[in-house]
Amino acid sequence: MPRANRIFCPGHIWHITHRCHQREFLLKFLRDRRRWRHWLFEAKQRYGLSVLNYIVTSNHIHLLCADRGRDEIPVSLQLIEGRVAQEFNSRKNRRGAFWEDRYHATAVQTDNHLARCITYIDLNMVRAGVVQHPREWEVSGYNEIQDPPQRKRIIDLPALCRLLNVETHVDLAAMQNRLLRKEIRESARVPMWTESVAVGNKAYLQQIKAELGTRGVSRKISATAGFYSLHEHTPGYPSI
Repeated sequence: MPRANRIFCPGHIWHITHRCHQREFLLKFLRDRRRWRHWLFEAKQRYGLSVLNYIVTSNHIHLLCADRGRDEIPVSLQLIEGRVAQEFNSRKNRRGAFWEDRYHATAVQTDNHLARCITYIDLNMVRAGVVQHPREWEVSGYNEIQDPPQRKRIIDLPALCRLLNVETHVDLAAMQNRLLRKEIRESARVPMWTESVAVGNKAYLQQIKAELGTRGVSRKISATAGFYSLHEHTPGYPSI
């Protein structure tokens, strides 16, 4: 089953990325991406996973969620990715690993850093050149935030509104589009969102370093485009 990178502290917002084994395009078919979303909903129902955003691409996933200190994130990923792999391998008469061994988790500060991370996830397939706007990629949190379904909602809208300090879902959707319009012209990949231990201001990153204890002593803080990130010891895998 997938394991997190060794840096994980309870009680934070986590941006999780996980790639298919050997970067294969095992999620290239819509039916498989929909099955991933189905099991994400099941994880929410079973374990109370608080999902803030997500997207399923052809060969990797992004998941933004709030940790509530009940180990709901690892057990949810175990359920989702285990079932997706089982169903795919059974249908294709395939053997072997479906996912890379470890998923990567980056802590995100709950302020404008969180808003920027949401936008980064929304623009994933735009950066890849597959679509011109996030609305064109079906299996994503963007579409759910803009037009919440009546049944099987996944995004924790009350938590997201509270964290972003907006009054209503309408305000949240307007903020999401406002940030997209600002960022969509640049649409460049920013490695700190997928390859860092944490993203936030200096005080937040010092807090993370303290929570890591001896594992955080030698980790460096650097600035990118006005944002600070806490480095991994070794580079993370490439992700868009």
